[in-house]
Amino acid sequence: MLEDEYALDYFRSQGFERKVCTSCGAAFWTRDPEQEFCGDAPCVTYNFIGNPVFRSHTVDEMREAFLSFFERHGHTRLERYPVAARWRDDIYLTIASIADFQPLVTGGVVPPPANPLTISQPCIRLNDLDSVGKSGRHLTLFEMMAHHAFNTPEEQIYWKDETVALCDEFIASIGGDLDRVSYKEHPWYGGGNAGASVEVLIGGLEVATLVFMNLGRQKTNQPPVEIDGELYYPLRLNIVDTGYGLERFVWASKGSPTIYDAVFPEMVSRLTRSAHLEDLLDNPEFTKIMGLSARFAGVMDISGTNLYNLRKKVAEAIDVPLEKLERIVIPIEKVYSIADHTRCLAYMLGDCIVPSNVREGYLTRLVLRRTLRMMNDLSMDENLADLIEAQMQVVGTESFEQDVRVVREIVENEVARYASTLKRGTRIVQKTARSYRTKSTRIPLREVITLYDSHGIPPEMVRDVAAAEGAVVEIPDNFYSLIAEIHSEAQRVAEAEDPLAAYRERAEALPPTKKLYYEQPGEVEFEAIVLDYFDGFVVLDQTLFYPEGGGQPSDTGTLVTSESMVRVEGVTKLG
Repeated sequence: MLEDEYALDYFRSQGFERKVCTSCGAAFWTRDPEQEFCGDAPCVTYNFIGNPVFRSHTVDEMREAFLSFFERHGHTRLERYPVAARWRDDIYLTIASIADFQPLVTGGVVPPPANPLTISQPCIRLNDLDSVGKSGRHLTLFEMMAHHAFNTPEEQIYWKDETVALCDEFIASIGGDLDRVSYKEHPWYGGGNAGASVEVLIGGLEVATLVFMNLGRQKTNQPPVEIDGELYYPLRLNIVDTGYGLERFVWASKGSPTIYDAVFPEMVSRLTRSAHLEDLLDNPEFTKIMGLSARFAGVMDISGTNLYNLRKKVAEAIDVPLEKLERIVIPIEKVYSIADHTRCLAYMLGDCIVPSNVREGYLTRLVLRRTLRMMNDLSMDENLADLIEAQMQVVGTESFEQDVRVVREIVENEVARYASTLKRGTRIVQKTARSYRTKSTRIPLREVITLYDSHGIPPEMVRDVAAAEGAVVEIPDNFYSLIAEIHSEAQRVAEAEDPLAAYRERAEALPPTKKLYYEQPGEVEFEAIVLDYFDGFVVLDQTLFYPEGGGQPSDTGTLVTSESMVRVEGVTKLG
């Protein structure tokens, strides 16, 4: 598909060999003729822990080292963009540095603010929310250090060979051994664009991705390329889109057990004292287990996976009883999560997002309430507003648009609102639990979602109250990630007047959908069978969703299966 895109003159001139990983089957480039694995977890374990691969840098030092390096190489430094992506109609939060320039710059509609440019862009991704704190590497907010070049037929800046050469040179400039670096082939797509890319690996850790964006979804006269089932067409622009993980570079330079110890040392220490875990940290056995566990943490990504089985796998790998591992690591995992979440909230609130039940406000409230729950679990002697202000001070309050006093007021109001939710939530869950206990059926996932979305009741509370009432409920380990995912993507603007035109005949050949909204106007939940699906649409055998018509917008909501959830953004009636 894109194999020829990776045959770079730079790789050949520098003595690289193209190999195929004996574990995952991915192709990669290396200077080491003996290397068998791609260098990425879980094909290999982290080997930089206790053995840093770069000279030690703080967060500020690493950011400055990167930006200064690329300034010296002819790039213009840009200030960061807000984490609320208000210039986009398809996403709520800034998820990558290239998002700053999509779609107008990448589409060639307007020129870039500089060319080439370098930036360190705070990004928020909540799709791995439940892995934060547990994996040792996941963050809700991270800084994507980047350099971008926008090549046109009229002006060529630089392309693939120069991009990889700059990566090598930067890694060497901070003390990295280039013989330990692997470049793993991996096609990339996002925001309607795509292209060949390489993941930069060292010490078992992916530290950067170099994307060569030259494809888009808009149809042209040139032959398309298929990536992950979608067709992409050549762009007029060839765009260098790189992303270097600031926090991962710092972590690899420290060799600490987790990314949180490297990035938030003061906050982790403060939270540990507040949670009364000092004795645990002073225990040599704790240090040993955490160090061993961290080396195998690459397998800890709980998206769609059973957390119990993952913990069991880690426990077996380090030869520690599972119960002992959980007793030691679960409290500190919550400390790590709170350290991460409070920095994320500092950016969200500092960039003028207000917690609410819609759009980016919903996602902010989600992170805030999850933080409060974990603080309650650890019986912390801390005020959430104080923690968020401390994180703003570390970043620098001058870099935020919102005043710290306003942020504190917003947080204090949210804390009071959450307490009220918990107080009334007990009665609501009790009523629900008794209803399902009477029917001798378990409380379904859709009910847990409704309790969270409609009443703000956290799933942990549903589980505990339901158990006290003798009802059974199973909550997926990645519940918060699923909730965040279905609320993260904004409703897309229609690309055509009738997006279903190509499927109208196919849909109308199906049995008619039963209109439950006429028969059960007061209901908000129903069960249905999917008759057909195509290009982001599903056809159900019956529905409570009222379609668009008569000048009124359609209903919205959620479709839930035993394995996943998807957001219903619109409903159309055919026939």
